[in-house]
Amino acid sequence: MNSIGRFVLFIRSMFLRRESFVTYVRLTIDECIKIGVNSIFLVSIVSTFIGAVTTLQTAYNLVSPFIPDYVIALVVRDMTVLELAPTVMAIVYAGKVGSNIAGELGTMRITEQIDALEVMGINSASYLVLPKILASIITYPMLVVLSAFLSLVGGYIAGTLTGVISAVDYVYGIRAEFLEYNITFALAKSYTFAFIVAALSAYKGFYTKGGALEVGIASTSAVTNSCIGILCADFVLTKLLL
Repeated sequence: MNSIGRFVLFIRSMFLRRESFVTYVRLTIDECIKIGVNSIFLVSIVSTFIGAVTTLQTAYNLVSPFIPDYVIALVVRDMTVLELAPTVMAIVYAGKVGSNIAGELGTMRITEQIDALEVMGINSASYLVLPKILASIITYPMLVVLSAFLSLVGGYIAGTLTGVISAVDYVYGIRAEFLEYNITFALAKSYTFAFIVAALSAYKGFYTKGGALEVGIASTSAVTNSCIGILCADFVLTKLLL
């Protein structure tokens, strides 16, 4: 309970003694590049192979002659949109971005850069953390959309090259019985996960104490707590929204 209360106060402190709007715009754009743009390559590689593997495994299990081939693509589509793109990518996102945020803020804490900002009258939590959270909320849903697209493309390539499904059946399965609400659900999850990863990682890094060893521990703890938070939020959102 002490940690929860401290985390709530930490979030509240970001909205006190804020800087000018222009300052946040500049800082948020810089963080969007660092958090979002620099994650595109990793997300692209992981998503493409996840889609390819999911297609092959689904085809391997759907061997009944009574099940049409297009169902393979339908299953891949729903798995990708509902779970693989928002949730699995969130775990990857936490490992890359979460550890980076915690390590950066932890290093600033032990080198007394955060203390220097406070001495100058700057709200360090607002100046350093709020742009990271905003950038995460802005860029991660975009990464989820990219991930879902590339996952379906990867499934198409793997399915057609190996012959487990024809191009016509795959495209038909992608379009068959599509529910627009699934996209809304996936985006709701992506916004939630983006906040969880950025906020928990910043919290762990911001309150780092000690030296270089503790920075590494804070980064590991940030990733661990972010993954747990993502899985818990995934269960709650699935229960509430589906």
